[in-house]
Amino acid sequence: MIANTIKTNLSQIHHKQPWLVMNAAKKFSLANSSHPVISHFYAFEAGDVKQTPFAIPDGCIDVLFDCHKEHPTAEVFGTPLEAVDINLTRKHRYFGIRYKPSVMPDFLNLAASELVNKHYSLLDLIPTSNQLVDEITREKNFASQIMAFETFMAKKQQRKHSDLTAFVVKQICLNQGNIKIKDLEASTGFTTRTLQRKFQDDMGVSPKVYSRIIRCQSAVYKINQSDNVSFSDLAFDLGFTDQPHFLREFKRLVSTTPLRYQGKVKHQSYLNKIQYA
Repeated sequence: MIANTIKTNLSQIHHKQPWLVMNAAKKFSLANSSHPVISHFYAFEAGDVKQTPFAIPDGCIDVLFDCHKEHPTAEVFGTPLEAVDINLTRKHRYFGIRYKPSVMPDFLNLAASELVNKHYSLLDLIPTSNQLVDEITREKNFASQIMAFETFMAKKQQRKHSDLTAFVVKQICLNQGNIKIKDLEASTGFTTRTLQRKFQDDMGVSPKVYSRIIRCQSAVYKINQSDNVSFSDLAFDLGFTDQPHFLREFKRLVSTTPLRYQGKVKHQSYLNKIQYA
């Protein structure tokens, strides 16, 4: 009954963490959320971790539960600014929640800048969440874990951004990160100083850094979705001055070259792991 209520729309899952999929021992389960601020849920068992499990820039906040029977934990991760090791433990089961890009959940008593490139224990941030942690980490059914977290989120929303920041975020995403501050000045009527101050307060990063994150995810998404992507065309579409610049940036943010990344995500060993609820 519960499982039948979960539907996954792949078009809504743009902000990817491909190294989590690659490090799954078997299946990597995905499902959308009915809550307006959550992008999707995911679950997997960590494999042998032959390659380092990186998190890449995505502009999202994740809550990741380690469902180990003896030592369960729950951590809140802010977006990294380049590929970073997240230290998964072999054979541990994980359940994760990824919020939509730019969303700051209202239950987190932190400034947006305090989450960038950092992670915290959920219990440290919300001491009353021990019941939620116990319920999710002892549950083995993906759908039941989703229901437990959606119940927790039932009366919670996102922290409100200024109208200016909301507009700038929308423009950056619509342009796949390929937008300049002078264009944002022209479209908003605000000075660069005001734009950057408001955006930094709401998002914890500058418009330029957020654009870099969105360009990274746009490149990852296009490589994942396209069978015959041209890296030179992709570099041009995303506003890079030349292909070598794009290749250097991709490797810094994703920890591999576009060609090697393409080979990994198009291989059956990757595709067969993904299981949509």
